[in-house]
Amino acid sequence: MPTQHYFPSLSFSHEILCFIYIHPSIHFQGSNYKPPTMVMANPSLLLQSIFILFFFFFLLPCLSWSCPEYQKQAVLQFKSSILAIDSSLHTFDSWNSSSSCCLWDKVACSSPSNSNSNSTSSSTSTSTSSVVIELHLSNLSSQLMPSNLLAPLFFMRSLRVLDISQNSINGQIPALGFGNLSNLVHLDLSWNEFNGSIPPQLFQLRHLQYLDLGSNKLQGGFSPRVGSLQGLRMLNLSSNRLSRELPEEIGNLTKLQQLSLSSNKFSNAIPSSILYLGELEEIDLSNNALSMEIPTHIGNLSTLSSLSLGNNKLTGGIPASMQKLNKLNSLDLEGNMLTGEIPFWLFDFKDLQELYPGGNSLTWNNNMKVVPKCSLFGLSLRSCGLRGEIPEWISTQKNLFVLDLSKNQLHGPFPQWLAEINWIFFLLSHNKLSGSLPTALFRSSQLLSTFALSHNNFSGELPENIGDAKFLSILMLDGNNFSGPIPQSMSQLPLLQLLDLSRNRLSGNIFPVFDPQVNMWYADFSSNQFLGEVPATFPPNIEILALGGSIPKTLFNLQNLRILDLSSNNVTGEIPIEFVNNLTGMIEAPPNPTSQTPDFAVAISFSPSIIFRTEFAVNELIVNWKKSKQGLSSHNIDMYFLLDLSNNQLSSEIPASLGTLKALKMLNLSYNKLSGKIPALLSNLQNVEGLDLSHNKLSGPIPIAFTKLQQLTTLDVSNNKLTGRIPIGGQMNTMADPNFYANNSGLCGFQIRVPCPEDLPPTPKLQEDDNKEEPWILMETVGIGYAIGFLLTIGIIFLTGYFNPSPPPNSRRRCRHHPHRLIRQQI
Repeated sequence: MPTQHYFPSLSFSHEILCFIYIHPSIHFQGSNYKPPTMVMANPSLLLQSIFILFFFFFLLPCLSWSCPEYQKQAVLQFKSSILAIDSSLHTFDSWNSSSSCCLWDKVACSSPSNSNSNSTSSSTSTSTSSVVIELHLSNLSSQLMPSNLLAPLFFMRSLRVLDISQNSINGQIPALGFGNLSNLVHLDLSWNEFNGSIPPQLFQLRHLQYLDLGSNKLQGGFSPRVGSLQGLRMLNLSSNRLSRELPEEIGNLTKLQQLSLSSNKFSNAIPSSILYLGELEEIDLSNNALSMEIPTHIGNLSTLSSLSLGNNKLTGGIPASMQKLNKLNSLDLEGNMLTGEIPFWLFDFKDLQELYPGGNSLTWNNNMKVVPKCSLFGLSLRSCGLRGEIPEWISTQKNLFVLDLSKNQLHGPFPQWLAEINWIFFLLSHNKLSGSLPTALFRSSQLLSTFALSHNNFSGELPENIGDAKFLSILMLDGNNFSGPIPQSMSQLPLLQLLDLSRNRLSGNIFPVFDPQVNMWYADFSSNQFLGEVPATFPPNIEILALGGSIPKTLFNLQNLRILDLSSNNVTGEIPIEFVNNLTGMIEAPPNPTSQTPDFAVAISFSPSIIFRTEFAVNELIVNWKKSKQGLSSHNIDMYFLLDLSNNQLSSEIPASLGTLKALKMLNLSYNKLSGKIPALLSNLQNVEGLDLSHNKLSGPIPIAFTKLQQLTTLDVSNNKLTGRIPIGGQMNTMADPNFYANNSGLCGFQIRVPCPEDLPPTPKLQEDDNKEEPWILMETVGIGYAIGFLLTIGIIFLTGYFNPSPPPNSRRRCRHHPHRLIRQQI
């Protein structure tokens, strides 16, 4: 979007004349200057009079105009602050104390007639003094600068235009300072590093007509106080971290012509008050979390030419009132949750150039015939249910540069007429298209930049002239049936950044050798039928690399490599130590790893008013991440450092040097024939979250030092020959899934509920001898008991008189009288 200045009409006639006529060939000496003597051969009296009048009324006032001294000193102080950070700048060469600041680069002053009402009184200002009204300070330095260096500028209350964009200024926006610049009409703080919330003082600048805070790190909500800026014509808050709902007070900005709030975290519904903005020409609310339906009467914004609502959570259908937007030239509804049928009246807008309704739950009526009245530059019908062959009506769009028909049900061959269109962005992934690729796609006159045919049924060899498409930067041909060798001309693509040829039937043992100057960062050759070694050299900027064939022993100069996938390649032999030592990009993790990386984006401009832009997310990098196949998105791919050598025929021992790759998040060596002990130096992988050594022939114990791996969440050593105790402590205490230790008969520990021998209580030998003597002791005890019982019984009988050997003398007499007693006694 070209920068526009919005400010009331100002008289610059005197100022312009000053700059025109003060030329290096004319030397003035201030008050010592004497006008030329009017002694000429035969001069015309009229010409002399005109020159004298011109000098006194135009040139002489210019010489006496100078900015107030306090403003000059303020700007010089700002210069000193910047040079203290970046002394290499030459931007301020014209800024010196010996000249008026009105003559400096990036500074503009008012004429004396307009300065008195706006300038602050100062002892140095005179009736003919100018004041600084514009400072154009954009793109001064790429060095990080604190926001307090702006302090000197806040004394210049005469400022009407202040542009400090693209300067990497960090910290909060100085609230009180900007609040002091009450005459500001144009304020541009975009493309800096400002954080914190938007200060309310900005909403008190009642003259403000242009406010650009885009591309910073601002947070918090969007204050309802924005409604007080009723003269605002351009508002840009895009690419920040603002959240919560949009204020209804935005409807007070009735003079607003451009509104951009894209790439934030705004939620809830689009405020209905937006329909009050009758002069609105461009509105961009894309890449937020806005929900509910598009305002039903959005068609009442009759001056609207560009409407971008893509990548939100909007529901419902496309409002019928949009038919009234006769000036519409760009409509972006992509990536929402819209439903219903795509209305064909969208193709009736005569001025429409960009149409993106794809990526919703909208449906395409395959039985309707489309006769577009527009001439489109960009069209997306992604995931719209198109069936059959590629629609032939697209051939009528002679100016079409951007086409996305991915994720449909298209089948048939690649039409020749489609190959003859001058494409820039061409996406046909996830369909059922078949056949070979026409060579016309890659002709030298082609401007093709992005070409994605992933997950189709294309076959045959890749065109040998693929290297003629010199503008190609993204080439995605994975998931097809292409065969034969990789064309050598592919190495001649100077702008290639992303290349995916995986999951095909490509073969051969000759790889293209890429120019080290190519800015390639992603290459995937995996799951093919290559033989021999892959090339040992790749562009140094490459970050993600998946290869086929054997391990290149001499991989070097890959200091940016973060993901290397050599899995499922039938690689044999040992892991070369040289190979490990050359993975320098995995040795140290960055101090502040990025948690969100924007989608890979390509933009190209053909005219000052039209910029084509496509965003391409890398969602199909499939890795074995924590025991499952997962796709890593480009939104967080910067956080991952992965090395996958699984499912090969690697043998010998695990190199201890793998422990130097401290940035690794995942190391997968499973399904090989590795033997020997697990190196204790693997405990140096301080960032590792997933470690898979399963299905090998490893022996010995699990290193006790693994307890130092504080980030570890998945450890699989199953199906080996490991022995000993599973380490206790740290994250190892959470590795309690027995399946991850299975088929290691010598392992023990609480993690698998198998006690180790040293954990059992000791068993004394005496206890065994005592058990053998127990029956004899029992018999002896019983014998003694019987003897004691017998003696006690005899004693009791004796004491009670039942045993008496000498009867009394009269016993005979008693027997006669009591015969039963005798009988009892005899008994």
